[in-house]
Amino acid sequence: MLTRNVYAALGLALLASETLIAGFNPAMGALGGIDRAVGVFDSTGNAQVLLFCLLIGALIAWMRDSGGVEALVSGLMKRGLVSTPRRAALAPALAGTAIFVETNVSLLSSGVLGQRLFDAHGLSRERLAYIIDSTSAPISALILLNGWGAYALGLVEPYGFDSPIGVVAGTIPWNFYALLTLAGVYLTVFTGRVFGPMKTAASKVAQVEDDELVAPTRAIYMWLPLIVMIGAALGFMAWTGGGNILAGSGSQSILWAVCLALVVAGLLLVAGKAFPKGGLQARGFAGISEMVPVVAILFLSIALGDSLRVLGTGAFLSSVAAQFVSPIVVPAVLFAVAGVTAFMTGTSWGTYGIMIPIAMPLAMALGIPPSLALAAVLGGGVFGDHCSPISDTTIIASLAAGCDHIDHVRTQMPYALVAGGFAVVMYLIAGLVVSL
Repeated sequence: MLTRNVYAALGLALLASETLIAGFNPAMGALGGIDRAVGVFDSTGNAQVLLFCLLIGALIAWMRDSGGVEALVSGLMKRGLVSTPRRAALAPALAGTAIFVETNVSLLSSGVLGQRLFDAHGLSRERLAYIIDSTSAPISALILLNGWGAYALGLVEPYGFDSPIGVVAGTIPWNFYALLTLAGVYLTVFTGRVFGPMKTAASKVAQVEDDELVAPTRAIYMWLPLIVMIGAALGFMAWTGGGNILAGSGSQSILWAVCLALVVAGLLLVAGKAFPKGGLQARGFAGISEMVPVVAILFLSIALGDSLRVLGTGAFLSSVAAQFVSPIVVPAVLFAVAGVTAFMTGTSWGTYGIMIPIAMPLAMALGIPPSLALAAVLGGGVFGDHCSPISDTTIIASLAAGCDHIDHVRTQMPYALVAGGFAVVMYLIAGLVVSL
């Protein structure tokens, strides 16, 4: 945060973690850090995420440079659908809320849609990143008709509840952070009021004149590839899940969907002669190059998260929760420790894998409703993700909104902390109520 050099910070953090793993030997720690970085590609899922983040750059460049984005935005504005800043902000918020099946699909779709809308109305890209980041994960953690729900169900089932599905579904009214965060997004959208660093970002963008607009051409250059990407992602998730969309592979599906959208966009642009000879390829590679800095952050973040898991950082933090035996404070403590664990490791799902096996036995032993304990962990994971500069969803939100990654973290954090603070109070009240 002090240097604003996230690459150096991630590199030093990885070196520190690997040095601790190597018994305080910095030379072996440096070699271990190299091996840990190479090991990122051992995971097919990691490779798929990194690749689709690069390829989405080509798709965005094609839609933008062909004039498709400008044509779609102009059409929406002429119809009065996004004619005001409030309506422009509402569009990505609604898109992020509606596309709850996969967070990356939600982030990319609503971010691409919102970029030009926000520019047209003088709204900051940081505000767009906040809106899409603070709708995609919270709505996924609430609706649970997605991979999040399937994952949580798999972690809950071993504990012998009469209705594990009921336990997972019962988290909705108890997931205070997700509910408060969504409410905060729509409150910001409808009032137009911002606070903290977001206010500075908003005033800064109001002084910028966009003199590099691409002339509008055909809106189909944007909306058709976007619809193909969303529809294909959902279809591929059902296919990879053997007919069950909840069991599908999100990273594999979104990679296939982006590739299909690229094919559709390429054919459209060639048929419409949107670019001169060789221009399609050149602009595609230019778009990919724009994504390299963000993908480098994501790559280092994944390596650091893997290193921290081996180091045992998350397991140590989660053990703190077991020291609090009072049912009154347990939900609040579970939320806070899940938040710190997700912040430190940059992954909400990894946090769930650590915390849910602690939360479920703790809830049963102390007579706490299991749905309340599970909701505290689910919400805490999202809270930590929203504050963490190494979270993959935070990085992808920055990518999708087209803003600086650290600026996104800095402007979103006050909103996350306010919602998190209220959530802690509500979990303390909930713990008191269920203990009576």
